[in-house]
Amino acid sequence: MSLAVGMKATRTKTFTDEDVRGFAQVSGDVNPVHLDDGYAAQTRFGRRLVHGMLTASLISAALANDLPGEGTVYMSQTLQFKAPVFIGDTITATVEITAYRPERRIATLATTCTNQDGQIVLTGEAMVLAPER
Repeated sequence: MSLAVGMKATRTKTFTDEDVRGFAQVSGDVNPVHLDDGYAAQTRFGRRLVHGMLTASLISAALANDLPGEGTVYMSQTLQFKAPVFIGDTITATVEITAYRPERRIATLATTCTNQDGQIVLTGEAMVLAPER
């Protein structure tokens, strides 16, 4: 596949309690705002949050599986968390190529995650080494 500016891919997932608990176990981030209903109810959010980095992992999945695809290697990623993600939210990650240097196989992509209501919850920019094709 030839890469070009403007190419896009999306990946969608509904985050579950099991996802959050599994991420907490793997990452070691056991903040009660993610795991304890009683604790989270007393925060400004009123309920448990999905880890920000778990939400951002959808971007990684889109890059690795969809665009540029298998063999992609991360070089950098910026993230700005814009709104909370709650258990049960359906998040769509969108990656769009904004620059591509074919001689080096380096792609820069705008990265965005939106919830089921179309609200942007995360934005950023990724730079990746695209696979040889």
